[in-house]
Amino acid sequence: MKTLRAALRGFWAWYERHYKLNITIAAVLFGLQLVHLVWLTGQPLADRILGDPLFEVDGPLRWLIILVDYTEIPALLSVSLVYVHELRGGISWKPVLYLAFLNSQWLHIFWITDEFVVASGNERTALPAWLAYVALLIDYLELPVIWDTVRRVARSFRTRGLEPSAREEVT
Repeated sequence: MKTLRAALRGFWAWYERHYKLNITIAAVLFGLQLVHLVWLTGQPLADRILGDPLFEVDGPLRWLIILVDYTEIPALLSVSLVYVHELRGGISWKPVLYLAFLNSQWLHIFWITDEFVVASGNERTALPAWLAYVALLIDYLELPVIWDTVRRVARSFRTRGLEPSAREEVT
């Protein structure tokens, strides 16, 4: 147990020393999810609501969407660390809420897939169609967290010193 505690202390010390790098990587990875959200809004959701998609993504662009989708898991892990790190300094509603928003994405990733969202607009599926809207709403919970993460990066670069601590940045 002592070695686990020592390893965690060492990890958080490293995280703190390299906070700017860690938060920047998290923001870039999570910012990529905007590409995915634009696709969800413009193709399957618009098709479902309006009867026609705003645009069709095929060929190499479709592969880009798939590639961006694969960055979601490292994005969720890296951004979750941002809020877990903040909670180490004390419990606050905002990081708890954002962790809930972030971790609801696991439900979306492993239960309600994008294929289901698309299929629910084109054909019958084993799951009820209203779950496609739940999946989309879960995806949109990323937006306030993406905004907050990008804001944190901007703040960390405005502060003095090479590597400010996250606790200094949050205030």
